Amino acid sequence: MERTHLGRLPQAHKGKVTGLCFTDESRLLSCGVDRNVKLWKIGSMYSGSSIDHQRSSSLFATASTLVQVWDETKSVTFRVHSVRFNQSETSILASVGSDRTFTLYDIRTGKAERRVVMQMRANALSWSPTFPTGILLASEDHNLYTFDIRHLDSPSLIYKGHVAAVMSCDWSPTGTEFVSGGWDRTVRIWQTEQGFAPEVYHTKQMQRVSSTIFTNDARFVLSGSDDGNVRIWKGKASEKLGIVTARERAAIEYKSSLVERWKMDKEVGKVVRKRHLPKPVYAAHKLKNTMLDSRRVKEERKRKHTRASESKPKAERKKVVLVEQS
Repeated sequence: MERTHLGRLPQAHKGKVTGLCFTDESRLLSCGVDRNVKLWKIGSMYSGSSIDHQRSSSLFATASTLVQVWDETKSVTFRVHSVRFNQSETSILASVGSDRTFTLYDIRTGKAERRVVMQMRANALSWSPTFPTGILLASEDHNLYTFDIRHLDSPSLIYKGHVAAVMSCDWSPTGTEFVSGGWDRTVRIWQTEQGFAPEVYHTKQMQRVSSTIFTNDARFVLSGSDDGNVRIWKGKASEKLGIVTARERAAIEYKSSLVERWKMDKEVGKVVRKRHLPKPVYAAHKLKNTMLDSRRVKEERKRKHTRASESKPKAERKKVVLVEQS
C-alpha cells in the first residue's frame, strides 16, 4: 500500500523534532534540538525534548533540563524574579513573577496554594523574621507593601518614598525595620510601623540599586548597584563605630530621648523629618507629588458629577491586588 502525506512542513527544524501537539484545529506546536519552539508564525528560542498544551487556555509547557510554562501569544516564558522560603514554616515558598503574580507554594504537595494578581509587578520579596505570616514586597509602582498571607486581598501597610521602581528589599534581623533599593539610585531604611520618612543613603557615583541586605547583627547594610560596586552603609547613620564608653552611651540615649519627646513640636519635627536628596531625586519627588495631587483633584471632581451610589471612592489598599486565582 502506497503511503501519502496529507501535509508537510519542510525545514521545520534544523535537526530532530522531539515534540508535537495541537493548540486547536488549525495551529500546531513543535519543538526540536535546534533550540526552537514553533507555533507556525510565532517562534521562540528554546531547547526542548517534550511539549504539551493546556486544553482550556493558551498556556503550554516544555521540558528539557528545566520545565517552563509559556503563553502562545507571547514569545517569552513567565519569568520569576524572586523566590524566598518562609523562615518559620520552611515548606512554604513564595515567588513573584513578570506576569504580576505573587504565589505561595507548599513544597510538600508541589502545588501553588494561593496566587494573586497585583496591579503592578513586584520585583522582590522578603519574609518577616519575627512575624511568620508577614511578607514584604518591593513593587514596580515605587512602593513597598507588607502582607499578611492569611489575608491577601489587601496589604497591611503601604510604604511610600521612592520615585522609581523598587528593585530589592530585606528585613532587619530584629524585624523592626527593613531596607530597600531602587532605580532612583537611593538606599532607604524604613521603620516597620511608619509608611513614610525613611532614612535615605546616596552617593554621586552610585547608579541604580539592584540588591540590598542587612547584616546579621543589624548594624550594617550592603547594597549592590549597576556601577559594579558593593557598598557598606551603617544601619544608623549617626552611630559611632568602635568602642563607646558608658558616658558616651548615656549622652547618646539622653539626646535620643529628647528628640523622641519633642518630635511633635513644629520646628523640632521639621529638623527630624528633613532629608537631603540629590537634585534629580528631589525634582522627581516634587513632580510625582504634583501628578498625584492633580489625579486626586480630578477624581474628586468626577465624584461630584456622578450619582451618589456610583461615586464611592476606592481605598488605595484595595487597588493593589486585582484578583486571587484559584
